[in-house]
Amino acid sequence: MELIFVHGALVRDGAWWWQRAADLLRERTGIRSRAVALPSCGETTPEQRAGGLNADAEALRRELDDVESAIVVGHSYGGTVIAEAGQHPAVEHLLYVSSYLPDVGQSQGAVMSGESDPVSIGDNGDGTLSVTGYDANSFGARFLQDVDEATQRQAWQRVTAQAAGAFMTPTSAAGWHGVDSTYIVCGQDRSTSLELQRFHAARATRFVELPTGHHPFISRPELVVEQIQAMVR
Repeated sequence: MELIFVHGALVRDGAWWWQRAADLLRERTGIRSRAVALPSCGETTPEQRAGGLNADAEALRRELDDVESAIVVGHSYGGTVIAEAGQHPAVEHLLYVSSYLPDVGQSQGAVMSGESDPVSIGDNGDGTLSVTGYDANSFGARFLQDVDEATQRQAWQRVTAQAAGAFMTPTSAAGWHGVDSTYIVCGQDRSTSLELQRFHAARATRFVELPTGHHPFISRPELVVEQIQAMVR
C-alpha cells in the first residue's frame, strides 16, 4: 500500500505540501507517500502543460499503474483530477481534503462558480491563469492562517501559473464512484466555503469536520493521518 497525493490548483511541488503528513504517516504505519507532478502547473514539460486537466489525470493514472494498491489523497483541485482519472484497480481508498467530487460533465471552473467570496484568479494571456491581488502575507492569511509565518512564506514561493484547461475542461469520468472514501471538511477554511465542502462531502462514503484552515496536512498533520489510519484498519 502506498499513498499518492494530488495537490491543489495554482501551486507546485506537491511533495512539499504533503511532507509533514507523509513523515508522520510513515512513522505510524509504514505507508510511503508520493506526490503527483501535475503538468498543468508546469511540473513536467511546457508541452504537457497545455494539456490541462487531461494531462493531470493521465499523470495520476501513470502513478497508479506503478503501484499494486493505493490511497489517493485529493486536495482542492486534486479531487477533480481523481474524477477525471476514472476507475483504476489500484485504488483502495480516497481521501478528500476541502476538495471536490464532480459529476461527469462538470469543470473545475463550474464547480467553483457559485462561491460567494471566490479566490481572485486572472488570465495571463498565454493560456495560463494565476492568483491575483495577493502577496505572501495576504496569501498566508487566506490559505494558511493556522500555520507559522515562515511556512506561509515557503508556500507563497510555490504559487504558480496553471493551464486554463485545468479549470475549463469538463470531466469525462467520475473516478470516485464506487470507491471507499473519506472527506475532510476544513471548518476554518477561508478559501473553499463550508457550503461547497459539505455539498461534496455528502457524496463521499463518510466525512469528518476538522477545526483547520485549507491545508490541515500542514497545520494539523496528525488529524489527517488519523483519518487515513481509520480507513486502513
